[in-house]
Amino acid sequence: MPTTRRTFLGAAGATAAMGLAARVRIPEAPAAQPGAANVPAASDEKVLFWVAASTPCDKSLKFDEELYKDLLACLKANGADGVVVLGTTGEYPSFSVAERKKVAETAFKHRNGLNLIICSGTSNFPETIELSQHAEANGADGLLIVPPFYYKHPRLDGLTKYYSLIFEQVKIPINLYHIPFASGVPVSLELLHSLEKYPNLAGIKDSVSDPVVYQQFVSEFPKLNMRTGTTENLKYALDHGMGAILAEGNNFTKQIAAVFAAKRAGKDIGEPIAKLEAAMKLLRAGGVDEYGPMKYALSLQMGTRQFYQRPPNSDVTEEQKTKIKQALEQIGRMG
Repeated sequence: MPTTRRTFLGAAGATAAMGLAARVRIPEAPAAQPGAANVPAASDEKVLFWVAASTPCDKSLKFDEELYKDLLACLKANGADGVVVLGTTGEYPSFSVAERKKVAETAFKHRNGLNLIICSGTSNFPETIELSQHAEANGADGLLIVPPFYYKHPRLDGLTKYYSLIFEQVKIPINLYHIPFASGVPVSLELLHSLEKYPNLAGIKDSVSDPVVYQQFVSEFPKLNMRTGTTENLKYALDHGMGAILAEGNNFTKQIAAVFAAKRAGKDIGEPIAKLEAAMKLLRAGGVDEYGPMKYALSLQMGTRQFYQRPPNSDVTEEQKTKIKQALEQIGRMG
């Protein structure tokens, strides 16, 4: 049986934070106008490091715009090339359409040179198109669209029709989201081939940790960007000219950025990957494998007030807080 990203949260929760010693000063990010030319020159490259960004809520469970602004600035300062807004780690199913627009607008306002992919998928095509067109109108670099996830066994022709309705009304790059352990609907090679006629088919995010599955994607579609969503497939992705969208990027931004920097410099990436894995192993032992603990660890890393998650995801417990602090101190001593 292929492994997935450890739990429903996936690698984000299981590998969620960097150390207390790694707190950074969060720079002020100048506001950007929608569609402004503020994306980096590397935005057309395939080998980019995207963070599947967390979406902070305050204690009353409302979206915390100020914390989100700080998070984006922190990710940028620590080496991220781009951010996926409201992906799985961003808890997109827990937000209304109006809220999702507000979160996206906050990201556009405070992008500060980050490339932005908006996760616009829903269980129905009218809302998906609405969110996709909103993202396009505000200057998104691309979209990440999960298959409609209520009906678990749609035929190929039905899925092709669903995505075609979107491709016909949105012209920015579209990536399909392969996360079958959460959506229940896989993105197949046949589905991708059925959509190849659309010039804005950009690629996928593959959130399954099965190397065989990922290597099939890369082999079948070398011209698309078959981004890995797991650290397990990170080396293979970079060695084959593909990018990555990683939940771990929230809290291991510097370590992952170091892997990409080594690759771009033509150096061996084995050493920075080993350092990343060592830090992740420590924090997994600290019990961070859910949204609540992951967000708590992130707030400690950034030195901010606490991030909160929305139900049905659970709050961090006092026992988990203790374990997280201990793990973060160990990671901090690693340097």
